Parts: sequence; C-alpha cells; structure tokens
Amino acid sequence: MASVSKTEIFDVEIEKIYSVIENYESYPDFVEGVSSINVLEQDDNGARVEYGLNFIKKFKYILALTHNKPTSVSWEFEKGDLFKKNTGSWQLKDLGDGTTEVTYSLDIEVKGFVPKKIITKLTDTSLPSMMKSYRERAKNL
Repeated sequence: MASVSKTEIFDVEIEKIYSVIENYESYPDFVEGVSSINVLEQDDNGARVEYGLNFIKKFKYILALTHNKPTSVSWEFEKGDLFKKNTGSWQLKDLGDGTTEVTYSLDIEVKGFVPKKIITKLTDTSLPSMMKSYRERAKNL
C-alpha cells in the first residue's frame, strides 16, 4: 500500500545512532506520535516490542525486530489493530569520519479504509521529522 525509503548523512558516529534505534523504551520521549512502548523481549539478536501510536486515534501493534549491531535493525509485523503489513529497516553505514549514512525503509499496508492523507502523513510528512528526531537524540548522547 505504501512504501518509502529515505537516506541521510548524520554527523554522528554509527554506534550512537545504533544505540538510539535500539533503545525502544525511550521512543515516547522523542518520536512524535509514539505514546507508549512495551518491550516484550530483547537480547543482542533482536526484540519483540509493542508500540502505541496516537495518530488521530490510538493504535497498538507488535513488531519482531532483528538486530545486527551496529549496521542494521529490521522488523516484521506480528500483530496489531492498524496494520496488515509493516516491514522495514534501519541500515547504517559508517563513513569513517564520524558520520553515518542512515537509510530508513518502510513498507506498510493498513487494515480497512484509511484516508490517503493519513498514510501520506505516516510516510511522507512524518519521515523527515522522525529522521531529524533520531539524529538530534544521537548527537546529544
């Protein structure tokens, strides 16, 4: 239904960016629309996380995440009341000079009818803002 990918160069070391991505509990503090996080399981290889979103109404869903420290975090949708499909990844590439190439990719399909403007907000409008939030969070570590 909606696929999006965005690549930016962050002026932050790869380890800092990775640690922000993997610190799921902190998302409500800096990611717009994330109202709650419940980490169901987490180890070095991955995690199962329940996300609570507040976009016009509240939604919950669970993602199974796979960690490949420090270069990627990918996920698959497990269950929830908004999505039929939610797969994606963070891909990180150390550029060797204290900067990191960061690529965020997302492929979603929602249940039922959702107005196009909401999907556009989730993918096109919120993505640049979300990338900035992660970059700023990592810079402040």
